Amino acid sequence: MAATILIADDDAVQRRLVENMVQKCGYEPLVVDSGDAAIAALTASETQAIDAVVLDLVMPGLDGLGVLAKIREAGLTVPVIVQTAHGGIDNVVSAMRAGAQDFVVKPVGFERLQVSLRNALNASALKGELQRIRHSREGRLTFSDIITRSEAMAGVLRTAQKAASSTIPVLIEGESGVGKELFARAIHGSSERKARPFVAVNCGAIPDNLVESILFGHEKGAFTGATERHQGKFVEAHGGTLFLDEVGELPLATQVKLLRALQEGTVEAVGGRKPVKVDVRIISATNRKLLDLVKGGQFREDLFYRLHVLPLTIPALRQRREDIPHLLRHFLARFCAEENRNITGISGEAMAHLSQLDWPGNIRQLENTVYRAVVMSDGDQLGLADFPQGTAHPAPDGKSLQGEPLVVSPSTAPAMISGNEIPVATSLPTAGGLSMLNAAGEVRPLEDLENEIIRFAISHYRGQMSEVARRLKIGRSTLYRKLDEAAAGARASDAT
Repeated sequence: MAATILIADDDAVQRRLVENMVQKCGYEPLVVDSGDAAIAALTASETQAIDAVVLDLVMPGLDGLGVLAKIREAGLTVPVIVQTAHGGIDNVVSAMRAGAQDFVVKPVGFERLQVSLRNALNASALKGELQRIRHSREGRLTFSDIITRSEAMAGVLRTAQKAASSTIPVLIEGESGVGKELFARAIHGSSERKARPFVAVNCGAIPDNLVESILFGHEKGAFTGATERHQGKFVEAHGGTLFLDEVGELPLATQVKLLRALQEGTVEAVGGRKPVKVDVRIISATNRKLLDLVKGGQFREDLFYRLHVLPLTIPALRQRREDIPHLLRHFLARFCAEENRNITGISGEAMAHLSQLDWPGNIRQLENTVYRAVVMSDGDQLGLADFPQGTAHPAPDGKSLQGEPLVVSPSTAPAMISGNEIPVATSLPTAGGLSMLNAAGEVRPLEDLENEIIRFAISHYRGQMSEVARRLKIGRSTLYRKLDEAAAGARASDAT
């Protein structure tokens, strides 16, 4: 599924023009005719997710700057590209300070818009991936951190969001690597218990003779090697959520004690003399069919019904292939940043190949595959040779598959941008260079020369303010301050 671009413009001709260019870029356009409609589309829970916004600054009612303010108030992180028919520095500074990712001047050319959208989507993917990692480490993951556009996942997400508002026990089923723990953390992070501990236990990785001790705790001297008291995972998760991963691997003897803990709301440590009351929300997960284990006598039926109150089944990646391009964009942006690699994207042939693989290891396997490709690749684009594993489903006619290439860093973008699309306040210096003298033959003030150099740099680097600041060896805040001062001086001059 292609990225969705929201286009907000009150001019029907401009809307249609930008819509055609967005479609030509390979994205899915969503068109509205006002600022209020744009905010409604961005905040509505039932509409499709929006990846970027192309926003007209001048509209009746809620204008572009008002939309940017409301986006900021709502805490939305969607990248915004503003477009305006007026190319003054005032408009540029106001829009960028209000949170715009980039700006273009009407009528925008196809190449300029294409570059802006690619940059915006790439920056958004990297920002989202870093935020997801930070939220995971801080225990603050929510459903907005789950990357999906699949219809197969929509119902699962709705059920999980409803479950988050209660303390109902949830059993998450699905193949290894589909993201069961991510869902568990999102449920916890969206619940009233989000400020309390989230404790994860991999039941399949604990030796049988230590399961009770780790879950329920033990007293000092309770068994050989128990040199000090241990409170156990239930007590550790008190007030929060206990996530029992691979719960089907628990020994039958431990299942009895777990059932009692869930029924009574108390746990008794190994070697303990009195039970301890705990308040714990239980989320369990398994990559096996628990009901089959029950029928085979390997899992207690009464415990199954205690855990299986609200089941969630996460579909395998091969059942939601439309998520693969979005996952690839996020993983590629993340690993390129981590490994300091300047990889511009993935070829169309490789994208088609990756989209056709079965991915038995699901999202975890896809993530590791991208990581390996980024590290091992010698070129600036990942091709089919960088993904040697697996066999894709062949095309029906026997021809090689060709998909839409994934571009995350347009290496040839500056050569395609027309200079007249860059907003500037006054005329630019001629090709002959900056003139050091004014019309009267006097040396020009240093401030005038500085302003002209900045305007020239903005034009030369196609309005990329970070690059302008880097090349001039000043900070972005300093650059914006100087632009503010130049604009204020121009207004004062006009007033006199």
